[in-house]
Amino acid sequence: MAPPSSTPQWFTPVMGTAIVATAVEALPISSPVLDSVAVGAWALAVVLLGAAVTHAVRAYRRDRSLLQREVADSAVAPFFGAPPMALLAVGGATLALAPVLGGTWPVVADVALWTVGTAAGLTVAVAVPARQFTTHRVGTDAASPTWLLPVVAPMVSAATGAALADRLDSPALAQAVALACLAMAGAAGIAAALTIAAVWWRLAHHQHADASTVPALWVVLGPLGQSVTVLAMLALHAGDALPWVRQALAPAAILIGIPVLGFAVLWLAVAIAVAVRVAGRRLPYAMSWWSFTFPVGTCATGAAGLATLTGSGALLALAVAFLAALLGGWAVSAWGTVRELTRRRAAWGGETLAAADADRTVAATYAI
Repeated sequence: MAPPSSTPQWFTPVMGTAIVATAVEALPISSPVLDSVAVGAWALAVVLLGAAVTHAVRAYRRDRSLLQREVADSAVAPFFGAPPMALLAVGGATLALAPVLGGTWPVVADVALWTVGTAAGLTVAVAVPARQFTTHRVGTDAASPTWLLPVVAPMVSAATGAALADRLDSPALAQAVALACLAMAGAAGIAAALTIAAVWWRLAHHQHADASTVPALWVVLGPLGQSVTVLAMLALHAGDALPWVRQALAPAAILIGIPVLGFAVLWLAVAIAVAVRVAGRRLPYAMSWWSFTFPVGTCATGAAGLATLTGSGALLALAVAFLAALLGGWAVSAWGTVRELTRRRAAWGGETLAAADADRTVAATYAI
């Protein structure tokens, strides 16, 4: 059975699975059970990444015009931020598990994945907005949380790169990576703030009534949690690479990170309230269910990083709460995806879905 025609969306389960491993290992708690959970999630993420890449290659080879159509589709184009973030997420999970996996190969693998993922993420962060500004036709009420996906990719690079800074042998290279992480965090943070403001304005003036697009509201948590993670990782791993501001990194992470997490909790509460009001107990399945995973996971890693910096029990409790939400979201998303794929295989007898049906599925899933 061929999945729906939006190829990049199949990298979102990779992101949602890899972040489980990273979030578990980010906790300032040592446990063989937690390590086992993290290793299992990491191994599954690697398999899913391989499957997603294989599907993408086959899809684009089978239909030479598919890539062009997806880039031209204003509802699908933002999801090209997912493949770079999937590479970065798997690389970050590999590095987080380096003490458990052993050897130097996890660092080497992360360097490779970070380099490719960062290059691809920066390309997408420029190309998709440029296409949106010049070619895509969208209404004034079309602002969507999915617009965050391409512009947030450099923020994921910043978070995973900051964690890599103290693993590099060359001080000059470590400093260059740390400075690049600061620049990418700033660029992605400002772009995300503008986009979140547009989404807030859109929701305030054009009420949300489509239950199928409710999960997309969780995407907003991604840049919020990831920005906190960047600050925490810089404070924990980039002090030697940035000697001029070494003493300022931890205070900055705390003074900026905690308020941002506060807004993340506020947004989560609003999203849950909207979901209950609009969808109630009948939330139709869509691939956007995976929005319940990676964005929540970034809040878990951010809170865990701050807990490590401060030794705060309250922040640790918040990290554990986000991790529990992540695990619940992953279980629900995985169950829904497997059930839907099984249903499609049974309904279509292993045949490819009709293009018109696929297009309607993508539009219903990701329009907001």
